[in-house]
Amino acid sequence: MNPIVILIDVIVLIVGLVAGYFFHRFRMEQKAKGQQTKADAILKGASEQARLIESQAREAAAKITQSAETDVKERRAELNKESDRLDKRRSELDSRVDRLEQREQTLNKRQSQVDKRGNEIDKLYEDEVKKLEEISQLTQEDAKKELFAAVEKEARGDMARIMRQIEAEAREEGEKRARKLIADAIQRVASEHVAEVTRAVVALPSEEMKGRIVGRNGRNIKAFEQAAGVDVIVDDTPDSVTVSCFDSVRREIGRRALEKLILDGRIHPAHIEKVVQDETKAVEKIINEAGEQAAYDANISGIHPEILRMMGRLKFRTSYGQNQLAHAVEASKLAGILAAEIGANIELSKMGGFLHDVGKAMDHNQEGTHAMLGAEFCKRYGVNAKVVNAIASHHHEVEQETVEAVITEAADAISGARPGARREDLEAYIKRIRNLEDLSTSFDGVEQAFAIQAGREVRVIVKPEKIDDLTSARLARDIAKKIEETMQYPGQIKVTVIRETRSTEFAK
Repeated sequence: MNPIVILIDVIVLIVGLVAGYFFHRFRMEQKAKGQQTKADAILKGASEQARLIESQAREAAAKITQSAETDVKERRAELNKESDRLDKRRSELDSRVDRLEQREQTLNKRQSQVDKRGNEIDKLYEDEVKKLEEISQLTQEDAKKELFAAVEKEARGDMARIMRQIEAEAREEGEKRARKLIADAIQRVASEHVAEVTRAVVALPSEEMKGRIVGRNGRNIKAFEQAAGVDVIVDDTPDSVTVSCFDSVRREIGRRALEKLILDGRIHPAHIEKVVQDETKAVEKIINEAGEQAAYDANISGIHPEILRMMGRLKFRTSYGQNQLAHAVEASKLAGILAAEIGANIELSKMGGFLHDVGKAMDHNQEGTHAMLGAEFCKRYGVNAKVVNAIASHHHEVEQETVEAVITEAADAISGARPGARREDLEAYIKRIRNLEDLSTSFDGVEQAFAIQAGREVRVIVKPEKIDDLTSARLARDIAKKIEETMQYPGQIKVTVIRETRSTEFAK
């Protein structure tokens, strides 16, 4: 290619580039001038707007300043008025303080006069006391003691008189009502005398049977005692042996098994074990039937079968000769009648009377009183809480929470205290009578005490020079309270205090 042509093309290209550059620069300058013009216009408008806002702000500031000055003037006027009022109040307080100071000075003068007069009175009182001590030949402390003793004696006399009056009124009203309720309840129950006692003596057809019972080297009697859990006493008593056991149910099983062996005639260890097992099942059946029959007789339903079984064990338990299962039925009926008379819950009262002695059927290895054991046992099988409280509290081991608990206690006492219901052996009777008399003579001022009416009444003879008529009532109450706390007895014991004064003269 021709170099000239190339050179020309290069020159044309350079000229084009330079021309393009200057054209682009011209356009940018024109655009910058346009933007500068717009900026100047905007700046001019902003300046005018700023001048307008400034003028408005100055006018608003002037108005606010004027308003503030007006408010300040008004507040100053109010403060001036308040200051004048406070000054006036201050002057009034100052004058009042002056008056109080004057009154305090006057009171101080009067106080000094009163103190002076008080000293004079104290001196006169001391002089009078000394004169009285000289006249009466008693010191002030001795006079106080005699006065207190006289007032105490008079107060105690009034207290004993009021107590005796209240007791007489309460006894008169309460005995009428109680006598009516109890008599009605007993007459309506009309139960027959309970004379059943658990028998432990087994009759023999002949003396030869004793040898067969004992067996060779005592093997028969040992096998029987081990199987039945009882003791068999073979002594010189003619035609009889004794079955002894603390558990009344086991004793009944042993008695029945021994009687059956005697009738059968086959007495050897293998047969003894079989007979004892058969009689154990028979007695268990009797226990279950006895519990169900007792609940039916008492007209009580809804009792757990285990409780009925435990109640059936009372068929073989006696207390002072009274069968405890029959006693439970009787107490239940009495409790129902008493509850109906006074408007208490009949069902709960009957249940409490029926179950109150269920603890007596517990095994003797369990610790605790029969009331607490029975309450825990019934609570375990879902018995009503009020009935549980009646069982636990019928001997006052816990507090009685309901009237049904009181009715249960009363029914128990009525059933056990009626004539013919209970009896005790001679040794226990003599011991109880002696304890009753010793307890009564332990009080100060008691000369003699005699237990009468089979221990249901104690008559206390007091020394008349130590015990007056009014103190006798308090002494009777104290003796009765101590008997309740320390002795166990069926029914109730009447305490009679006798004070006798004799005057003797001789004519010469």
